[in-house]
Amino acid sequence: MTAPAAPAAAAPGVRGHATELARAAAAPLVCGIVVIVLLATWVLGGGGGAISRVRVEVTRATVPMTSYTRNGAAGKNATVYLTIRNLSKTPDVLLSASSTAAAGVVLTRHATAQPAADTRGLAVPAGGTLTLSPFGADLVLIRPRSLMSGQDVVITLRFRNAGTVTVDAAVTPPGTP
Repeated sequence: MTAPAAPAAAAPGVRGHATELARAAAAPLVCGIVVIVLLATWVLGGGGGAISRVRVEVTRATVPMTSYTRNGAAGKNATVYLTIRNLSKTPDVLLSASSTAAAGVVLTRHATAQPAADTRGLAVPAGGTLTLSPFGADLVLIRPRSLMSGQDVVITLRFRNAGTVTVDAAVTPPGTP
């Protein structure tokens, strides 16, 4: 009987081929990492333009039907209430708002007041909250299209530092917030 044969050794060219492949891939890999680090440093240093570090969160956006009309007829102005929370350590300003559901949107100081004469907008303190409610500042949809309870109205808010934020404001039935 013959002794079992020893396993065949790897072909001499396979090990050399793997080493050559690793060497060939190392240079592009190192170059890619260097480019990424340089680009990240450039952007963080301001070379890529301003990066907004101000973030806002908008909640409780509603259009109460009582401020509009009970039958959904178009034409009467509608008030929008919402809460804006500034999640950064930098103060911000709500400059304007718009909506495709209305002829225009204005910022007001009080629900019954004329549009705000202060063109600087509404301040949102750093780490603070701005609540648009019947008891202070709010947004008014000018001549909105027909609104029905349960419908969402898309509103685009423009901030000085945080940029543009789009929210869905729910049209709520009479007697609800």
